[in-house]
Amino acid sequence: MNDQSDDTSNSMGDPDGERIAKYMARAGVASRRESEKLIAQGIVTVNGVTLNTPAFKVTGAEDIRVDGTRVGGHEKTRLFRYHKPAGLVTSHKDEKERQTVFDTLPPALPRVISVGRLDLNTEGLLLLTNDGELARHLELPATGWTRRYRVRVYGYVTQKRLDKLAKGIVVDGVVYGEIQAKLDSTKGHNSWVTMSFKEGKNREIRRVMEHLDLTVNRLIRTSYGPFMLGSLREGDIEEVTPKQLGELIGPKWVKD
Repeated sequence: MNDQSDDTSNSMGDPDGERIAKYMARAGVASRRESEKLIAQGIVTVNGVTLNTPAFKVTGAEDIRVDGTRVGGHEKTRLFRYHKPAGLVTSHKDEKERQTVFDTLPPALPRVISVGRLDLNTEGLLLLTNDGELARHLELPATGWTRRYRVRVYGYVTQKRLDKLAKGIVVDGVVYGEIQAKLDSTKGHNSWVTMSFKEGKNREIRRVMEHLDLTVNRLIRTSYGPFMLGSLREGDIEEVTPKQLGELIGPKWVKD
């Protein structure tokens, strides 16, 4: 790839265009934030010239490439419900060469990114989309969507202990907000608990349960906002219809 000259690197591109990071997100390459990281890595080119700023503007008529692969124009926004099995990494590439979610998707599927992530051993509902801007919108805490999980834990648990989570909790200096937890059933030393919250932090459920001297031995996400896992079988994927997309997220995301 060719390096930019000083004049080109300082150029903002076509003044009537949109910022390259936003364009990449809308084209389904990655979220805007991740697109900015790709630009910083020096693997994004426009008409053969390597970019060094996410502020560069494009119209889509240019030859835009990421690591040599050409980026297409804006596609119709699509959203999919996927039942992630345990044991898959929610990443396009894994440094430990473990199998990823994206290794298992049908080849006919467009290039998609995940809305948030699920841990390696967490299973259940994972939303996938070809629109990085939509992914970012759905991840934001301001969207206010509740994530709901079914959790199997080993150890002694009562509803009274779980009720304390509704006020939030601090674990190892990390503040976790309100968590609604309901004890569903207990058999021997194992119990099933339904947990829901609006802002999920990394390994939140596992860390909170460990703080309560409980060990999580199964974790299943059953819903993300209005989208439900339902009867979707492990490994299966189902597209959200444009009608559902408009009704559940808003008409701005339904594009012809």
